Amino acid sequence: MARLGLLLVSLVLISVVAEAQVYSPPPPPYYFPPKQSPGQEKKSSPPPPKESPGQKNKYSPPPPSPAYSPLPPPVVTPPPPPPSYSPPPVLQSPPPSPVYSPPPPVVTPPPPSPVYFPPPPPVVTPPLPSPVYSPPPPVVTPPSPSGSAAKKARCHNKEYIRCYYREFTCPAACPQTCEVDCETCSPVCNCNKPGAVCQDPRFIGADGITFYFHGKKDQDCCLVTDPNLHINAHFIGKRNPNMGRDFTWVQSLGILFDDHQIYLGARKTVTWNDAIDRLDLSVNGRPVLLPESRGASWQHAPAVVHIRRSQDVNGVIIEAEGKFKIKAVVVPITKKESLIHNYDINDDDCFAHLDLSFKFYSLSGQVSGVLGQTYASNYVSKVNVGVAMPVVGREIKFLTSSLFATDCAVSRFVGSESNDAINNVEFADLKCASGIDGRGVVCKR
Repeated sequence: MARLGLLLVSLVLISVVAEAQVYSPPPPPYYFPPKQSPGQEKKSSPPPPKESPGQKNKYSPPPPSPAYSPLPPPVVTPPPPPPSYSPPPVLQSPPPSPVYSPPPPVVTPPPPSPVYFPPPPPVVTPPLPSPVYSPPPPVVTPPSPSGSAAKKARCHNKEYIRCYYREFTCPAACPQTCEVDCETCSPVCNCNKPGAVCQDPRFIGADGITFYFHGKKDQDCCLVTDPNLHINAHFIGKRNPNMGRDFTWVQSLGILFDDHQIYLGARKTVTWNDAIDRLDLSVNGRPVLLPESRGASWQHAPAVVHIRRSQDVNGVIIEAEGKFKIKAVVVPITKKESLIHNYDINDDDCFAHLDLSFKFYSLSGQVSGVLGQTYASNYVSKVNVGVAMPVVGREIKFLTSSLFATDCAVSRFVGSESNDAINNVEFADLKCASGIDGRGVVCKR
């Protein structure tokens, strides 16, 4: 519609302009006679023509001058009056289209943030204490950490690639004496493995039955006696007036086989230092001095006895070809152990002793001794497994007069191999240790 209106307005304007330009002829020009210049007035008209002889006397009047009649004035036709201008009709433009305004968005205010209430702290129920057979220890102040920090142990068997030389911290049950079982790649307590003789005498025999042996301090006792192997132990200890017996530990071993003697012992120590070697070794009366480095070794000539360090200091492995393998570690009684078990250890002596692990390669059917009797072919355990603390101790038949004496009542040693020896048979490891309750040495296989 707007375009149509504009087109009509344009046509009207064009028609008006065309009428205004209609052609009117101009008026005729007004004639004005020419004026004679002064030079022209005196000029004579040309002479008349000569008369011919026949016409000499004949008169011809001049032709009359033409009458001048002025041109009529031009008729001036006035131009027609200009047409009255009438403005073009006003075209009403269509109403503008309504502009669409979207409604304002409805803004919903977010819900208020929930007020955070922290959960109540969990109610911790202390675990029930494990029943302990011995009287509960007195409440004491924790001991100083010196000399009681947990040691480290590594796997040194290259055949176990994934575990080789990995370092582990000794468990809380044996912070000073542990080794790594390369097969399971985990630290284990030496005194908890089969065949251990450790701490206050406690044994687990070849039949797997646990029993306790209560020796006396400063006494020697036969652990294993066989025709060609005899092992005695020397006990140190301290009297406990409230228990009526001694706390005892293995301070040294006297080992006899063939015509050889091996001494293995822990030196008396007042203040324990992990960096100081407290190990004593001799073979056939001659001291064995090993460099203080793990793996340092000594070998008897001929190659009958082989000794090497299992750690830089205070650890050694003794092996007699075809007969036995003994692992020994020198350890102290710590203040913590003394407080737990009421050992009443003072600053005069830390009671350094041996933790031992045995493996036997050939024993006869007549083997005896506190530990050896459990390997005899006719052995029947007399331990009362129904009681909380089965004891086999203070039996006179196992006592000897000295560390290298073979005079115990059950001695089998003759210094040469017996015909009824069980050759090429590897018995299970034997670990001997004292229990955490301080009841005695336990040997496990």
